[in-house]
Amino acid sequence: MERIKTDILVIGAGSGGLSVAAGAVQMGADVVLLEGHKMGGDCLNFGCVPSKALIASGKAAYAQSHASAYGVADHVPQVDYAAAKDHVADVIAQIEPVDSQERFEGLGVRVIRDYGRFISETEVQAGEHIITARRIVIATGSSPLVPPIPGLDSVPYETNETVFELRDKPDHLLIIGGGPIGMEMAQAHRRLGCDVTVIEGAKALGKDDPEMAGIVLEQMRAECIEIAEEALAAEIRGQAGAIEVETKDGRVFKGSHLLMAVGRKANIDNLDLEKAGVETHRTGITVDDSLKTTNKRVYAIGDVAGGLQFTHVAGYHAGIIIRSALFGLPAKVSNAHIPWATYTAPELAQVGLTEAEAREAHGDRLEVVRFDFEHNDRLIAERKTAGRIKVMVVKGRPVGVSIAGHQAGELINLWSLVIANKLKMKHVAAMVSPYPTVGEINKRAAGAYFSPRLFDNQMVKRVVGFVQRWIR
Repeated sequence: MERIKTDILVIGAGSGGLSVAAGAVQMGADVVLLEGHKMGGDCLNFGCVPSKALIASGKAAYAQSHASAYGVADHVPQVDYAAAKDHVADVIAQIEPVDSQERFEGLGVRVIRDYGRFISETEVQAGEHIITARRIVIATGSSPLVPPIPGLDSVPYETNETVFELRDKPDHLLIIGGGPIGMEMAQAHRRLGCDVTVIEGAKALGKDDPEMAGIVLEQMRAECIEIAEEALAAEIRGQAGAIEVETKDGRVFKGSHLLMAVGRKANIDNLDLEKAGVETHRTGITVDDSLKTTNKRVYAIGDVAGGLQFTHVAGYHAGIIIRSALFGLPAKVSNAHIPWATYTAPELAQVGLTEAEAREAHGDRLEVVRFDFEHNDRLIAERKTAGRIKVMVVKGRPVGVSIAGHQAGELINLWSLVIANKLKMKHVAAMVSPYPTVGEINKRAAGAYFSPRLFDNQMVKRVVGFVQRWIR
């Protein structure tokens, strides 16, 4: 048994863990990194990267069959599903070196390819190694939640950890779960030639603003994706190629393949956290607003901390850890400026409060500003006008932004900057956007906020009239 002493021990080589390890070692700390599975974690291997690659394949197929509006003949795409999966694998392979063991060892990190478990408040065992660290960062991420639906244990099914290895195109893909993962995979597979049914126990895209989610769902239904809501799965039966899902209200959905996409669970089961004095709750590890656990030497970041489950959140958490653990400076987490996006077509994006949340928090002080994508010249030219931006404003300051439409995930970046830096609508209005760009939508939304103050204001009109009478 080898004993190792280090400054920082990172458990998990996903997005957050890698960011902590890279930052800490380059600032002079001694760092040990544990990873029992794949370097790069869920995002690189099973999540963000492969899903966006498959979505890109679906977009290419859809463009071929919907080209006539641009003066180009429609063409039925000849989809090679296995080749699309080769594209996915190639994208992962191109990004892999950035997250590789070799790169991190080159930076000076000691990488141990084994799972870790606590044996005391300051020690972690990983295989034949016992590591003692001044600070320990748990960054083990999350994995697919598979609920105990009767019959599921006897029927073959996919999760996001297996679906990208599937080589034969499903004839009819049943997806249980209408959240971001389920809806992204539904549209990608539909565009690649599969029949698709989404079975959602509540509302599809239910965590997003319903007005904006409705814009996305309308398009998905127009693409012949069946979306069954308030359809809680009660029983699953059948065999490979012939699967049935029966819901509590008696509806039965039939398909050839099944994808489970009902949510995520924190990867904490094998860490022996009780030996470290680290407490947990229903969705993950208990942390304070500086990401410290109930053991002051141990931090938890990313999905395992039980909050927002996004790769960029894990990266943001890593910055908090660097500031706190390396420099001893105060650093607290805030979710107010954290954006997220669902990469359907049209896209769906959010930062800050939704309209419902803002109304509850701010009451009559809230103003809601809307601007429809159909008034953007660039999107008119590209025939992608289905969409809307909605900005929640309190005393001139945005407190939340919801966007549904083409490039919503890009448009939301500006609003994260605005909210993070406590800027006001006047600062967005002062921006100059090149014409014609999709980005003009943000400036036009700010214009929609000021327009009634200027054009419907009788005092403004009297002042202008007075000035015009006296100007020579």
